[in-house]
Amino acid sequence: MASLIVICLGATVASRAFDPRRTESAASSRNEKHTTKLVTVASPAEEARKELQGTWRATKAERDGEAAGDVVGHQLSLTGDRFQLRSKDGKPLYAGTVRVDTSAKPAAIDFEHTEGELKGKAWKGIYALDGDTLTICDNAPDMDKGRPAAFEAASGSGYVLITFKRAKP
Repeated sequence: MASLIVICLGATVASRAFDPRRTESAASSRNEKHTTKLVTVASPAEEARKELQGTWRATKAERDGEAAGDVVGHQLSLTGDRFQLRSKDGKPLYAGTVRVDTSAKPAAIDFEHTEGELKGKAWKGIYALDGDTLTICDNAPDMDKGRPAAFEAASGSGYVLITFKRAKP
């Protein structure tokens, strides 16, 4: 949600504004002008989500301490607050909403499923963005596990660690 900041320019000093000796006609005869400017500022989470927009291709993946070659080539598309994950041949696999929390360290990302067999469930993860490289570690293999604290998917962890590269349009 965007924050709204109101900036008043040319405001009258409070003591003059409430001076009982001052008449309305005196104020209007000086033709005092007040300008109000509305500025919309995006929240850090909105800014982060904007940076993540687009299509990402999985280039490396590890699940529970093992290479996860079946994930390599998957495409993650992020549009607004929506996500879609497709197989390497373009078949839709999962879809829903995505939320980020940049105040968490490391930054948190949640994929909430709105359709299919995982409807109503969420993958809870962490992410790091470095230019056109997006790294996500989440609990997709075992949603009973909590959010990972580090970028690792050790044996028995219930986590998957995926490196994505931004797809060129």
